[in-house]
Amino acid sequence: MRLGVSRTDDHNTIRAAARAWVTANVPEAWHAASVGGRAAIRAVRPRSDYEAWYPTFADSGMAVATWPVAYGGLDLTVEQAKAIEDVIGPLNLGRLNPLGLHNAAPPLFAFGTEEQRLRFLPPIVRNEERWCQLFSEPGAGSDLASLSMKAELDGDEWVLSGQKVWSTWAHHSEFAICLARTDPDAPKRRGISYFLVDLRAPGVDVRELRHMGGEVDFNEVWLDEVRVPAFNLVGYVHDGWRVAGATLAGERQMVAGSGSGGVDRIGGSGADRLLATYRELGIDHPVTRDHLMRLHAEEHIRQSTNARVRATVKAGGTPGPGASIGKVHQGRLNQQLQLAACELSGMEAIAWEGDWLDDMPYATKGMIRSRANTIEGGTTEVNKNVLGEQVLGLPREPDPYHGVAWKETPR
Repeated sequence: MRLGVSRTDDHNTIRAAARAWVTANVPEAWHAASVGGRAAIRAVRPRSDYEAWYPTFADSGMAVATWPVAYGGLDLTVEQAKAIEDVIGPLNLGRLNPLGLHNAAPPLFAFGTEEQRLRFLPPIVRNEERWCQLFSEPGAGSDLASLSMKAELDGDEWVLSGQKVWSTWAHHSEFAICLARTDPDAPKRRGISYFLVDLRAPGVDVRELRHMGGEVDFNEVWLDEVRVPAFNLVGYVHDGWRVAGATLAGERQMVAGSGSGGVDRIGGSGADRLLATYRELGIDHPVTRDHLMRLHAEEHIRQSTNARVRATVKAGGTPGPGASIGKVHQGRLNQQLQLAACELSGMEAIAWEGDWLDDMPYATKGMIRSRANTIEGGTTEVNKNVLGEQVLGLPREPDPYHGVAWKETPR
């Protein structure tokens, strides 16, 4: 049931409508547990139950309240959307399909056709078609523009062949955004095109990569003459690098942590949680207390920084290079938070009974997972270059192969 509000309604009217929707649609056990915070909600709301119920939330329009109604939103202003969050925030109604919402949707808004937006955005909102990203390759990680996956036009279809790697959640996805080389004679950034690939198509092979925490987040993906309809080209041919900028900015914002509007600290423990643990354990140590308060202060700095970028997005802009600020800060900060969580856990974080993977303590698993934070979403080193060149206005690093055809550059 769609929330019956519009831009002409005041904030009190919108909050009242949201409260009425919650009463009518959110299971009472979930609502009652919300007074106990996220942990209490998770105790009574299994992931499978939430996924089954999620279309109800998506159909309300509140999951993407500022999006146009035709794409699954409510066409509200940023401030009106905040009024809704005042009501539903305590219920922890997390948005599913984050790579669809934050990586696939921005380029569709900025460069896609109306037909493409109507085809792909509503299923993204409803989590009916989950998305991943096929950008990095074994020989094109930090230097993404040197990618070699090729795409050749055959009638009204493109034929893609090559290998991608570090594709988060590809094993759970139906679609992928994909960069492929369409003109090897052009300089590397001008011969790339941007495609939407159906991962169920013949020729797609997704292979899971298990990381050192024992879980599978990443994958390598092989495309062997996969046929992609011309309809699934976003933007112009050979202009995919410019289109990818919207995705990369959205990805950096997604992994920038609390207040970013995306994935909130993947694998992380926040400073507030650590302070609560400190109190529960009855620790009274001035050095530890000082360290935790420094982390607490940095979290609030990050939240404020991310809020500014998020406001720009909600106002119709894109995260832009400013998202790299939150990304660089979050990667380092979350690693510090995870180490602090392990320190508070004591020896339990180092040795435990039972299976090494299945019984690994939560704090230890978060610490191990956090090692990826300074790599995923663009390495810290690459993002510092973005900040230096596009935010601070520093000169670009010299490139002896600038303007040279991709096929003539070393890789």
